[in-house]
Parts: sequence; structure tokens; C-alpha cells
Amino acid sequence: MTEQGISVPHVKSAVRTVELLDFFAQYPGLHSLSDLQGKLGYPKSSLHALLRTLVGLGWIETDVTGTLYRIGMRALLVGATYIDGDPVVQIARDALDWLAEVTGETVHLARLDHFDVVYLATRASRHYLRPFARVGRRLPASTTSLGKAILATREEDEVAGLLPAELPRLTKNTIDDQGRLLADLRRIRKRGYAVDREENTEGLRCFGVALDIAQPPRDAVSVSVPVPRLTPGRDKEIAAFLLEARDRIELAARGVRRTY
Repeated sequence: MTEQGISVPHVKSAVRTVELLDFFAQYPGLHSLSDLQGKLGYPKSSLHALLRTLVGLGWIETDVTGTLYRIGMRALLVGATYIDGDPVVQIARDALDWLAEVTGETVHLARLDHFDVVYLATRASRHYLRPFARVGRRLPASTTSLGKAILATREEDEVAGLLPAELPRLTKNTIDDQGRLLADLRRIRKRGYAVDREENTEGLRCFGVALDIAQPPRDAVSVSVPVPRLTPGRDKEIAAFLLEARDRIELAARGVRRTY
């Protein structure tokens, strides 16, 4: 492993701890020791000792039988601290509130992490809408307007280096071909915003813009609209509000000491 060109030694127990917590974050619910051992490949005795340690520290919890494991309360506390202390989340708060109010739709703020986007803030639609994304949720960047907006700020060779060998396919509309994705990113650069055409959730169209705050940009804002509510001209109206929100956030970020 390297960090900024400097070799960083692995500490096996630390790596296994992080990988185990990542597994629980990716696969919510209860898991048996045998299931975890099969998925992670650790020696069962070492895994059991690690689980006991993390249970004792509150990072992992067990069911009443003590044989099934899930993520613990301490992980929530640490995650909440990250959100509460993130400067972009704080800077964007008023603009997200405004965007949700003027559109009446669900609004998200997310950040690129490797080839995924992680949701940092959400404002719910005033209309009934089954929750489909939550703070802390991770989704493939290529399937969301948020992720595509951020990827479109990169050069094509950089994007190609970020792409996994196989692009994930979440719906029948998901772009799962690298050439098609790169072509879509070129259209996004010309248009100024990204569109997810039911590529992540069927029946839902999303519009996203990247925020020019960090370099390279790593954050984006989106508006999600159920397809039946996309009346003629509504997409252009949503895009205009979204671009205005982007400008408000970037203006608020100017002069703020960059710690992000």
C-alpha cells in the first residue's frame, strides 16, 4: 500500500477490522460466524476473536443468542460525527433546503469515493415517495446523476482508470458499457448537468450537478423526480433550479478556509 508515493506497511489486524466493518456496512442485517468466515476468508478462530473484541467495544452487536452479528451503535456515532463536521455539508445546508422547497422534490448531496458515491445529506420530497437513498448509502457512480456529474469533470483517461472491469447494472436502463458511459459524460459536459434516466431506480429520473469546491470536484447535488411528475418542460425547470443551487453553494464556499 502506498500513500502519496510513500510505502505504508499493513497492520493485518487493523486491515481485517476495517474490512469486517466495511462488510457489515455493505450488507446490513445479522450474519453468522460461518457466513462471515465464508465471505471474508479469515481463519475462524481469528475472526471469532476479532468479533468478540469489537462487540466489547460497541462496534458490533449480537442477537439474543450471541451467535449472529451486525454493525453496532458506535459506527453510527462515528458516521454522524463525520457528517456533522463536514464543511461541505455545512456550506450546502441552506441551498439544499431552498432547492427542496422550490422543486418540491427529493434532494441529495453526495461525494465520490473510489467508483462509488456516498450520500451525505438528503432533503425529502413534499410528495409521498418511498425512501430509496439515505445518508451513508453507497451506490455505483455510473448509475447515478450525482456520480456521472462528478465523473464528467475528469478527463476521459482518468475516468477509464476509475472504472471497474465490469460496470454494474441496477436496472434495464443502466449504462453498463464503458464506451456508452464515456459518450454520456461528453454530453453532460456540453449540457452542464447529468441525467439519470431510471438507471438507478426504475420510475425515477434524477438530475445532478458537480460542485466546484474541492479540486478535482468530488461532491455533487441532485434532484430526484418520479417520471409521472415530469410534465413537459419540467426537466428544464428542475435543471435551472439545480444550477442555481450549485451557484449558491459555490458562492458560500468562497472565502471559507478549505479543509476539504
